Amino acid sequence: MKKITCLHPTWLIPVEPRACVLTQHALVICDDKISALLPSAQAYQDYPDAEHVVLAQQALLPGFVNLHAHSAMCLLRGLADDLALMDWLTQHIWPAEKQHVSDEFVFDGSLQAMAEMLRGGTTTVNDMYFYDQAVARAGIASGMRTVVGCSILDFPTAYADNADGYLAKAVAAHSAFAGQSGVSFKLAPHAPYTVGDESFKKVLALADKLAIGIHCHIHETADEVATSLQQYGMRPLERLHQLGLLSPQLIAAHMVHANDADLALLSKTGVHIAHNPASNLKLASGFARVHAMQGLGINVGIGTDGSASNNKLDLLGDLRMAALLAKAESGNATALSAAIALEMATLAGAKALGMGDQIGSLVVGKQADLIAIDLSALETQPVYDPLSQIVYAAGREQVSHVWVNGRCLMRERQLLTMEMGALLDKAAWWQTRIASPTI
Repeated sequence: MKKITCLHPTWLIPVEPRACVLTQHALVICDDKISALLPSAQAYQDYPDAEHVVLAQQALLPGFVNLHAHSAMCLLRGLADDLALMDWLTQHIWPAEKQHVSDEFVFDGSLQAMAEMLRGGTTTVNDMYFYDQAVARAGIASGMRTVVGCSILDFPTAYADNADGYLAKAVAAHSAFAGQSGVSFKLAPHAPYTVGDESFKKVLALADKLAIGIHCHIHETADEVATSLQQYGMRPLERLHQLGLLSPQLIAAHMVHANDADLALLSKTGVHIAHNPASNLKLASGFARVHAMQGLGINVGIGTDGSASNNKLDLLGDLRMAALLAKAESGNATALSAAIALEMATLAGAKALGMGDQIGSLVVGKQADLIAIDLSALETQPVYDPLSQIVYAAGREQVSHVWVNGRCLMRERQLLTMEMGALLDKAAWWQTRIASPTI
């Protein structure tokens, strides 16, 4: 027998069409899908036996899509702050990862991160890390829609010895979770400065064979571009284009340092961008030209990056930051409106993942990945425009309910698939282990 739930928010924000806000409307969930959007009075009449949930002074909208994250790195949150990217990576993060990262570390860290993200309204994460199967298991345990980015590098870690080893682990993980609902995979070559041409060619060949996309850090810093020019005689994006990687199957994380030629190439090839405003600011990487990208039709979603460089997995905070930065960077106060920012965090991210027909907007037939945001607090009153209030005033603590695939994962701020005490105990255990040089 099908389970039917009718949600009755004060404001229903479908994202498609853009800037639309429905009042006195209900959304009907039938099992795992959205089956109707209709006036509330009609919902009560048409579905008398359904579960009816009234969300007074709350906005109902699609769940957020975190387009770039390193979930397990929440266990390294605050370990090395206020440093430039390469110093942060080479002197602090990579040594800590070498010593501590394991299947257990990745599962525990990913589960904690997913709890944090769900509590902030993120229902889908596009991850990039090691121990791919641990990330997948955490996604299943949490209920979060999880895209496992299988990292590939040309140097050894505790996970693999070389690019071939990482690729073999990616194939094994992809096979192990074939057909698993809510879990999918991408290949994630780390960056042009850590992956050589031959390895990129292998990545592209395997991605084509498995029919999965690619997720890569590109043009994150000015040094990355300068080094590529010195080593290869061309910018990283041009090099990747020559190797055949630029296509709608590629998500380019960061793309901070993009000149006009880069933007034209991105537009021509259909590459998607994962914009990470908080991480880019914290690491002083620069200001992505998001307004110019969108003007050229480039699809731009929003990511948090990892907790070690953000330090919050707070997509609501990051979409606000994205809107403000775009105005300042472009010198145009009308750039990146609240409606566009919300679309970036939902439908744009879904499209980048190849899931635009499944999630990202409240459309009949799509999966029921939904969140409710309570706007009744003093800090978000009065409500003249719920879109603006969500983007510019609301905080993640105002996310009240979360559904993924029609399943309620958080009700009135209480997680239903994870136990907070156990997560906190694990975080404390890892802190003791990582902080002690003798362990």
